[in-house]
Amino acid sequence: MTASRELLEHALKGVEADYSEIRLEEAEASNIRYRGQEVEEAGISSSLGGNVRALVKGGWGFVSFNDLPQPHELREKVDLAVRQARLAGREESRLAPTPTVVESLREKPKPNPLTIPLAEKKALLDQYKEIIMSTPGITTSVIAYGDGWKRTVFASSQGSYVEQARSDVGLQVLAVARDGGEVQQASLSVGSRGDFLQIAHLHPQVREISRRAVELLSAPRVKGGEYTVVLDPVLAGVFVHEAFGHLSESDFLYENPGLQEIMVLGKRFGERILNIVDDATLPGLRGSYKYDDEGVPTRKNYLIREGILVGRLHSRETAGKMGESPSGNARSASYRFPPIVRMSNTFIEPDTANLDDLLEGIEEGIYARNWHGGTTSMEMFTFSAGEAFMIRNGKIAEPIRPVVLTGNVFATLGLIDGIARDLDMNQGGGCGKGDQYPLPVSNGSPHIRIRKCLVGGR
Repeated sequence: MTASRELLEHALKGVEADYSEIRLEEAEASNIRYRGQEVEEAGISSSLGGNVRALVKGGWGFVSFNDLPQPHELREKVDLAVRQARLAGREESRLAPTPTVVESLREKPKPNPLTIPLAEKKALLDQYKEIIMSTPGITTSVIAYGDGWKRTVFASSQGSYVEQARSDVGLQVLAVARDGGEVQQASLSVGSRGDFLQIAHLHPQVREISRRAVELLSAPRVKGGEYTVVLDPVLAGVFVHEAFGHLSESDFLYENPGLQEIMVLGKRFGERILNIVDDATLPGLRGSYKYDDEGVPTRKNYLIREGILVGRLHSRETAGKMGESPSGNARSASYRFPPIVRMSNTFIEPDTANLDDLLEGIEEGIYARNWHGGTTSMEMFTFSAGEAFMIRNGKIAEPIRPVVLTGNVFATLGLIDGIARDLDMNQGGGCGKGDQYPLPVSNGSPHIRIRKCLVGGR
């Protein structure tokens, strides 16, 4: 991709709009997907394209294109976006101010996953598939691998110009066991910022999830009810991302008066030990970046600090409409989409306890690990744990069938009364929102204790 800064600045010069921007992108990716013994997908793809956004009287125009236009063509696309914005604009444009930035960033992962032949990647997945399918009791599996490299160039009518590049690797493995009409599953999800070695030596973990899926067929079910629950870093990280993080994304919040009445800055939602952060500045994580897709520098954003709601995630538009500061969280999955408010690396900060401290004093409770999935509806959540154990007299006891945790996120935050110091970040999977999936993110937490949580069982 060759597009000079001068070319982009020329295309934006003299545009009759309150604001305009151009984003160009080139990308390469490979994907392999198995279901049982069969390969469902295997291939390498590349793309080159971009988009233009223009803002006029509060209305946006958006034009995307699947090539690299000539200079006169690029200006025509800018003018088209302006015409669209004029049709939509009905009010004052409000974009929060942000500094003008000019920077070219490069990232060189070692080893670059795109230099590894597709056949070599498939050979590794074949090994994982054979481990799963040779396990007695396993009936099928799903293995999904994806990697990619992306370079973006951003220029705005306010003078910002940013070049960024990044790589990404992800692997999801699911083992499914069956005994008659009884079905159980166990999974593994890992990822990295372009380091293939992070997924290249997972044979013991794949063997473990295969064994666990079969063992769950004979595990007892817990009696449903309210329990003190201890969550591991993976499940707690998913909880903070799905149940609370999405509610902190202000493009959803500013259009929802009912939620605004609940999520008032300065309101207490938890004990002083509770700190929730979204931070794209952390090095080496899948959700990390220096500038978002509006050219806004990222920063560490406290959402809850010492139990009190102190912040939320913003684009320039949501920050302008709500009278707050941009947080650097406007992101798009590709050039085919406009940026929307998205999380980056979202986590609960560690405290001083250890796991034994959290277990102490629990006569009968639940220890829940990993996750299979879940749903959220406003402030209500339902999550399925990947593994579960009884807690008896302060000790982790017998395994049980995976449980379902249900509750109100704001009430549940107030019931967190113990946070360990063993912060761990989950790099597997990706985040979906507004048809934009998957976006690389990470989430995490230490072990946490919730003193009362509704647990579904028999």
